[in-house]
Amino acid sequence: MTAGSTTLHEEGLPPDVIDRHRAIVSMMEELEAVDWYDQRAAVATDPDLAAVLGHNRDEEKEHFVMTLEWLRRNDPKLDEHLRTYLFTDPQDIIEVEKAAEHGGDEGSSGAESTATNSLRVGNLRNETEGTL
Repeated sequence: MTAGSTTLHEEGLPPDVIDRHRAIVSMMEELEAVDWYDQRAAVATDPDLAAVLGHNRDEEKEHFVMTLEWLRRNDPKLDEHLRTYLFTDPQDIIEVEKAAEHGGDEGSSGAESTATNSLRVGNLRNETEGTL
């Protein structure tokens, strides 16, 4: 990881942009730690050490996901993309993208589609009065 990818590139940024930057950098560091622990656990000759390193790796994954969830809650476009692509098995990821670009529901898993549909408000127009 280079210093350029972890430092701010502009001055005078609003606090929400700086906080999202902090989250992104933290996620980068967590994934780097996952990779390091994964490599070390894979070559450890002592099974107990391998287990400890594997445990540490999985803790870093948890930290990454917690930060990802914070970022999702604070970045509407990221939220939209995560809802489109995550948990769409067994569909091909490119097919999910094609469906999303063409406005279809094919990219949604059954569980996500049901949850999304249950949150839709529907038509708010009062048909008898013609007003909202």
